[in-house]
Amino acid sequence: MYLNTFAHESAPLDMTGSDEFRSLLASASDLGIPHAPEVPYRSCNVVLRQMRFHFLEWGRPDAPPIVLLHGGHQSAHSWDLVSLHLAQRYRVLALDQRGHGDSEWARDVLYSNHEMSLDAEAFIAGMDLQRPVLIGHSMGGRNAMLLIRRNAALLRAAVIVDVGPELSDKGRAAIAGFVQVNQEFDDLEHFVSNVRKYDPYRPREHIERTVKYNMLRRADGKFISKCDSNPRRLNIARGSGPLENISLQDAERFDLPVLLVRGANSTILAPDAADRFAAALPRGGLVTVPDCGHNVHGQNTKGFIAALSGFLQEHAPG
Repeated sequence: MYLNTFAHESAPLDMTGSDEFRSLLASASDLGIPHAPEVPYRSCNVVLRQMRFHFLEWGRPDAPPIVLLHGGHQSAHSWDLVSLHLAQRYRVLALDQRGHGDSEWARDVLYSNHEMSLDAEAFIAGMDLQRPVLIGHSMGGRNAMLLIRRNAALLRAAVIVDVGPELSDKGRAAIAGFVQVNQEFDDLEHFVSNVRKYDPYRPREHIERTVKYNMLRRADGKFISKCDSNPRRLNIARGSGPLENISLQDAERFDLPVLLVRGANSTILAPDAADRFAAALPRGGLVTVPDCGHNVHGQNTKGFIAALSGFLQEHAPG
């Protein structure tokens, strides 16, 4: 049983009258996130590459487009506060990547970054988006970088959030450990407590409001992760081979504006690795957001929005 509301058919579902949207507005008010009093917000489905993908669409259809790619073991809803803010000036499309959120699980169990980058490219083409800005966090940032390497001309600009060619093995092991021990629970309070210990930056109230996007209820009453937990999904965390990885030499050929955003207390992207990545980018810049770790946009949303604002104003004025 799903705990959240989303479109179950091909027709989009208006989310602005839902309890979930009212809960989001409460979080935005609590955290002081600027947003418009009224904003279009819809849950949608699209079939791409013989799979059903769910996505959230915000803002006016004629506004400049932004595509958001979430991190591993997360969903399009991880961007909700950011999407709510950006929808004042942009058309924001947050994609649930394969095996995540409310998108279909891959029948062939292919969850490599390469396959996900092809999904993102098909999504941009299938939605007829004209050179959007692509923003990707963690796993989504890896997928974004692979897309850039393959077809940078498809994009106007890109924002890569707390990920790069060189990552900390210790930090990745900590994330993998958290994921592995948070697959099944008798009650949601247990999961909320675990998240609170892992992520001390977010208020407990915000975690409680968003837990429904990460779990579903099985027939036996237990709560389980919404992500496909097949062991082969671990390819998401660390791919192998040239199709899966980006080098600093690849980054030197990224022919578009790229903003790298790092969490000041990140255990994934070390400061020196972030500096080397930013230096390799021909049209790149680096912003470090204080008071947050790896999940920059969820742990310090206001700081993340501030980091984006000048870049978006220069390269995609809404």
